Amino acid sequence: MSKRNTQEAKRAARERLKAEREKQAKRDRVRRQLTVGGIVAGVLALAVLVGFTIANLGGGGDATDWEAVAADLEEQGENAEYAIPANASGDDGLTISIGDEGAEDVFSFYEEPRCPACADFERAAGDAVAEGIEAGDFRGEWTFGAFFDEQMNGGTGSKNAISALGAALDVSPEAFLGYLHALYSEEFHTSDNRADDFGDDDNLIEIGRSVEALSDDAAFEQFEESVRESTFAAWAIRMGEKFSAEPEITGTPTVLLNGERVETPRSPEELRALLG
Repeated sequence: MSKRNTQEAKRAARERLKAEREKQAKRDRVRRQLTVGGIVAGVLALAVLVGFTIANLGGGGDATDWEAVAADLEEQGENAEYAIPANASGDDGLTISIGDEGAEDVFSFYEEPRCPACADFERAAGDAVAEGIEAGDFRGEWTFGAFFDEQMNGGTGSKNAISALGAALDVSPEAFLGYLHALYSEEFHTSDNRADDFGDDDNLIEIGRSVEALSDDAAFEQFEESVRESTFAAWAIRMGEKFSAEPEITGTPTVLLNGERVETPRSPEELRALLG
C-alpha cells in the first residue's frame, strides 16, 4: 500500500468515526428529549388526576340520584314513607303554611324555582308577603312545581332547589322565608329558562350563607347536611307531583286569595289592595 493510499484510508476512517459520533450524539439528544417529555407528561397527568380528585372531594353538581329516589317512591306506592321537614304540615307533609293559623286571609302561592316570572314576583312583592305574615295580616301557603326539569333543557335544578327549601323549612319558618327570598334574588337567580344553576348543591348551600335565619352555626350545619345528604329529595318529588295534580294551576306564579285566583301582584301596594 502506498503512502498516499494510507493517508486516504486514515482520512476516510476519521470521517466515518466523526459521522458515527454525530449519529450517536443525535440519538442521545432524542433520548433525553423523550425522557424529559415523558416526565412532563406524567406530571401533567398527575396534576389533572389530583385536580379531578380535589374537585370531587369538594363537591359540585347534584349529589342526588333522582331516578333512584323516584323509583323507590314508586315501589312503595301511595303509602310511601319519606323524610318531611319540620314545620311542614298536612297528612302527607306537603303543606307549607307560614303565619297565624287563625288569620282571616290566606294567600296561596304556586311557584317554580327556576321560573323567571316567579323571580320577578318575589322581588316585587316578596318582602311585603313576609311583612304581612309577620304582622298577622294573613297566612301564606306555598306549593312548588318542578316542570322546568321536564322541559327540553332538562336538568335537576328545580327539584334540587325544592329540596333545599325543605332543608330551610326544617330549620324554621323564618329560614324558609329568608331562603325563598334569596333564591329568587338578583344575586342568585339566573332568571333564564335554560339555566340550571340550582342543579349544583354548592350553589344552593352558598345561597343559604346569605340567609340571616341560617347564620347560626348549628342552623347552617343542619341545613347544609340536609342538602348534601339529599334528606328531602323524596319530599321534593312529591311536592312537584302535588303541583302537577292541581288542574287549575297552568303556570307560575299563580296566586290565590282564600282559594280564589287573583291577579298576580306586582308591588306591595297591589298585594295589600287585594286584602280590601
